[in-house]
Amino acid sequence: MKDEFLFVEKYRPHKIADCILPDRLKNIFQEYVNQKIVPNLMLSGSAGVGKTTVARALCDEIGLNHLFINGSEERGIDMLRTKIKNYASSLSLTGGSKVIILDEADNLTPDAQLALRATIEQFSSNCTFIFTCNFKARIIDAIHSRCALIDFKLEANEKPKMAVQMLKRVEEILKLENVQYDKAVIAKIVEKYFPDYRKTLGELQKFSILGNIDAGVVDQLSDIRKMSELVNALKNKDFTAMRKWVANNSDVDSNRIFRSIYDSASEFMKPNTIPIAVVTIAKYQYQAAFVADQEVNLVACLTEIMIECEFIE
Repeated sequence: MKDEFLFVEKYRPHKIADCILPDRLKNIFQEYVNQKIVPNLMLSGSAGVGKTTVARALCDEIGLNHLFINGSEERGIDMLRTKIKNYASSLSLTGGSKVIILDEADNLTPDAQLALRATIEQFSSNCTFIFTCNFKARIIDAIHSRCALIDFKLEANEKPKMAVQMLKRVEEILKLENVQYDKAVIAKIVEKYFPDYRKTLGELQKFSILGNIDAGVVDQLSDIRKMSELVNALKNKDFTAMRKWVANNSDVDSNRIFRSIYDSASEFMKPNTIPIAVVTIAKYQYQAAFVADQEVNLVACLTEIMIECEFIE
């Protein structure tokens, strides 16, 4: 029932033709459908761009039995010894090949990834694997070498067409949900979160609760609030003010905050300490994929920058 309530699940495409993808990627996946085969795949790209949707659509359209495992929730080797091996070793109900979709596989522990290498080979005759990941570098080479890598990163010339497709899709969904909307506002929301389709739909569903999305919601859009307040807190080494700023921006993706600090560092940091800030940001951005509490991770990053860096007066 929960999945049926969420727009992102309720309207998840079940065919490759319905997925929001650039033509070069859609053609690759459509060819798999036409040939009714799914090789071992690694789908890499940022959050919300459709990796999981494509993996499921491939299985649905071809008619393959599949097991879905979220690597963020089931990360350890015990999961491999139970769920994966039990499923891979059993016969398909339809007599065809089976697929295991390992979502967010870059969150699997190193031991689990190493054990998967042997599992992939052991059950290659009746089971294939689709790995999705935000950071392909966190997947070990032994798995990379056994998969075809497909990167969902958009080329610059593809982005306008994809944004138009996303706008058209969300308008269709809002009409089906009988939600009144201002097209200019919808376009602004799509522009803000593009290419994260999942985040876009989540925000639209939140704003649609009253049955109307108009100019009144623009001020409510999640954004990085008052960077100047953060800069002042860092300069003054005011830990309390910095923590308050982080709490006020808790609805913003921490990666956007990291990027904003990186982009503006030269405006408020002394040149000799900018490299320290860059290394610090990179360290905590990497950790963000593993930590349980993003707010604590961000506060720790900003605390280190506050202590180690020098600021322009």
